[in-house]
Amino acid sequence: MKLSNFIYATITLFALVAFIAPEKHAFQNREEFSNPIKIGLLIRDHKSVEARFGAEMAIRKANEKGGLSGHKFELVTRSMEGSWGTGSKQAVDLIFKEEVWALLGSIDGRNAHLVEQATTKTRIVFLSAWAGDPTLSQAFVPWYFSCVPNDNQKATALIEEINKNKNITKIAVVSDNGYDSKLALKTFVKTSKTEGKLELLQFFYDNSPQNFDKLLDQINKAGINGILLFGKPAASIKIIQQMREKKMSQPVFGTLSLLGENEFFEEKPANYEGVTLITSGNWLGLRALSFQNEFQKKYDKLPGAVAAYAFDGMNIIIEAIKNAGFDREKLQKAMSNIHYQGVTGSIQFDEKGNRVGKVGLIEIKNGIPVTVSK
Repeated sequence: MKLSNFIYATITLFALVAFIAPEKHAFQNREEFSNPIKIGLLIRDHKSVEARFGAEMAIRKANEKGGLSGHKFELVTRSMEGSWGTGSKQAVDLIFKEEVWALLGSIDGRNAHLVEQATTKTRIVFLSAWAGDPTLSQAFVPWYFSCVPNDNQKATALIEEINKNKNITKIAVVSDNGYDSKLALKTFVKTSKTEGKLELLQFFYDNSPQNFDKLLDQINKAGINGILLFGKPAASIKIIQQMREKKMSQPVFGTLSLLGENEFFEEKPANYEGVTLITSGNWLGLRALSFQNEFQKKYDKLPGAVAAYAFDGMNIIIEAIKNAGFDREKLQKAMSNIHYQGVTGSIQFDEKGNRVGKVGLIEIKNGIPVTVSK
């Protein structure tokens, strides 16, 4: 990303917000409200269908129950694909033109920062349903919330399992060059220095799937007894497949990103025997299974983690709007007080908007994802 593009995006964002701030103040404090009740969804690109499906499902179920006092909920989706800074315009468009009550973001950490800036200036609730960037909450923005574990929480859970439970002391950490992957890796390395006794060897690859023979040969020669993957599902899955072809038996660990839009389980789970993955809650419980069955019936595919978090995130926003009683000023407090039982487990927030609670793990055993006991 060029520095000039970043500066342009930032200036554009604040110029747009400053230009129409008086209009925002007026509509937010008026007594009347629009029908339907609009909620914005920001997705990575037009291919990010699972986030939209998950959010749509939550909206549909809420409207089947009568909406709110006769007012239906409506999903308004915008894609953040395009030149850097496009996401700023889309977020501002949702806030001012569509007059959404809140924003749900199924986007990476870099774009989430842009949305957070917009919501800071306009006092609109922003719930992140994918980015694990821990710096998002460090700005102490009271309108920011996240229903996914952040990288600090995920690193702690992984180190406990890798180092303390599996007694692995030398691990290869493999990452692509994406923003989220590099930040998650940086967080893991920092956390391991304080919470674990791990010898880390770092390996990087470009962002497109490729042949990983050379990388895997390097790992084998280094005497590694465990592999941790940070990256997009396509490449991570290929690494695991090529490991199996080479008869490599080292345990493999993956972050939440590996579950993605269900690319992982579209393959045969038996191919990933012994792989341990970050998750939240009991995805094998009745609530999660009901969600999976309904999602598959509607969209003819099983949902991935992206869909599950979007579904939970949208339900949280809907519940908060109901609790706020059509009062936009009370929506932030209603979000802060949420205690929601969702597909991804119990969700509530700390004073910085982070999801609280321990991060869970699942391991593929006999082709079936099984919850790792603590």
